[in-house]
Amino acid sequence: RDLVRKEIIESRIKEDNSEVIGTLTIIYDHEIGNVTDKLLHLQHHHHNEITFTTHIHIDDRLCLEIVVIRGQSSRVKKFAENVKALKGIKHGQLVITKTNF
Repeated sequence: RDLVRKEIIESRIKEDNSEVIGTLTIIYDHEIGNVTDKLLHLQHHHHNEITFTTHIHIDDRLCLEIVVIRGQSSRVKKFAENVKALKGIKHGQLVITKTNF
């Protein structure tokens, strides 16, 4: 049942530009490619969609950041793609769902 529900939600998100909410989780090396400044710039550019961020230091170089994001699916996906494309990002995953069912 959960797999069917997941597929239905994902197909609806692809079909329209509906309101979504979710998280973008990234792990990055803060010493590569000025990634910290670029992340802040992107987050400020998308301040209307970003609800909350948290930052955790994994070790002396690696950071984990979680961004709670809400908005039109196209803008949320674009933000996630731009972040994951930054030099220094080691891993990124966007998880979204519709806000109305």
